[in-house]
Amino acid sequence: MRPPYSRTLFELLDEQAAHRPAALAVISGDEQLTFTELARRARQVAGVLNARGIRRGNRVGLLINNRPEWLEVAFGAWLLGAVAVPFSTWSTRAELEFLLADSAVRVLVTLPAFAREDYAANLRAVAPETVDVLMVDGVAHGFADYAAARDAAEPLGTLAPGEGAGSSDDAMILYTSGSTSKPKAIPLAHYLIVENSFNIGERQGLGPDDRVLLSPPLFWTYGGINAMPATFSHGATLVLQGRFDASEALDLVERHGCTSIYTLPGMTDEIARHPAFKPERTRTLTKGMTIGSPQDVVKAAEVIGIRHICNVYGASETGGNCCVTHHDWPLERRANCQGLPLPGVHLRIVDGDTGAVLGPDQPGLVEVSGPYVMRGYTGGSAHHNAATYSVDGWFRSGDVGSLTPAGAFVFQGRATEMIKRAGINVSPAEVEDVLMQHPGVAQAGVVGLPSGSGEAIIAFVLPKGDARLSAEELTAHCRRIASAYKVPDRFEIVTRLPTTVTGKLMRRDLKTAASQLDVRGS
Repeated sequence: MRPPYSRTLFELLDEQAAHRPAALAVISGDEQLTFTELARRARQVAGVLNARGIRRGNRVGLLINNRPEWLEVAFGAWLLGAVAVPFSTWSTRAELEFLLADSAVRVLVTLPAFAREDYAANLRAVAPETVDVLMVDGVAHGFADYAAARDAAEPLGTLAPGEGAGSSDDAMILYTSGSTSKPKAIPLAHYLIVENSFNIGERQGLGPDDRVLLSPPLFWTYGGINAMPATFSHGATLVLQGRFDASEALDLVERHGCTSIYTLPGMTDEIARHPAFKPERTRTLTKGMTIGSPQDVVKAAEVIGIRHICNVYGASETGGNCCVTHHDWPLERRANCQGLPLPGVHLRIVDGDTGAVLGPDQPGLVEVSGPYVMRGYTGGSAHHNAATYSVDGWFRSGDVGSLTPAGAFVFQGRATEMIKRAGINVSPAEVEDVLMQHPGVAQAGVVGLPSGSGEAIIAFVLPKGDARLSAEELTAHCRRIASAYKVPDRFEIVTRLPTTVTGKLMRRDLKTAASQLDVRGS
């Protein structure tokens, strides 16, 4: 497909509105907006923000779940050349206090509440007087009514030269916690998002007739930096789910004929195990994106039926996905690597001790370079920059992996999660994949626990259905498939694994659970 001419995100929306004025841009609940309608809404929001003093380079916060308001606020800010700063909808009062201070947003558009969090009360307690708060879906504590302001505003017209965004201006600042005590602020430029996301859509084989289901949140790189612009740059329709629920996801696929899906291992598993799941309900799904073990990819392809599912690798700092498998590769190849680097992206694998660049099939630390890598953390997290880049400017991902002779990337895990057993590094993800090849295992989580001079491997296993599993059976299974040093020392059969609301394994919680076990003699 022809790449978009646009170099900024509002230009991308405007370009699609010009070329496909009646085509659907977004479906959310009972609401459907064409590209033309979404562009008009964004221009109205730009009028609201402009009246509140927002100009090029100013920051606009979003505390909204997956719904059209998130899109219209972001695109409205981008029209003005402002920077969109989405906050996690799981943010607590204390977290919001930090985010508002660190981000220096001048306007915040928010829901009054979501899930267990009362944003209106929290913001009344911690929002600085310098932050202008607009409330979506109701007005509380005296905050302004967002919908009333938007609907009363005239759409903003053409800006004077230099007033709007430039291609290298920041479009978004994302906050990611990573391994630090405070979230890190990651600025990403307009051209980075437009170009990289178009290439992501190309690897998926997206086109104007596709309908892409997005359940992971837009405030994540996976959603707002990859899925949304990849969909829009191909003239496709984004189907938003406000919050992941397997039953509703099945309904959305069936009702709207979704052809593509952004999923995660926990989501895939919940859909596959849901009592209402039947293969015919997902028969329209042929494309998609996921992360996870080879078994996770195979499950998405063979159980859910997403036969052209893509496996991906990336980080927020690299503009999201920086490696993506081609959708038409054989499934076995897609399952066992994360694909070739996207155009313009370069990966190298280095020795953790010497810094020497390693050859094919040699695991080491992953470093990334290219035009889509962030320029450096901003705000209070800028002090991490010195340690984040190598002397010659490559981004140090903190991940462990290798490159195949053909140049495809194979992810092994986070360097901080690697288990040191008898002097040998063991990837938790590799052991989890071995366990999930057992027909009675639905999910597995593996961590290391100090024991003797090294670490013991502790495996938490969730049985499939009414399967009855024993440590002896699982040990024998692992020994048949894996090297002896990869066989877990202890198995814990559990009824659930700790995951986020979108199904991502919370390995820290597993570490805590493992620390309460007695592994003496392991």
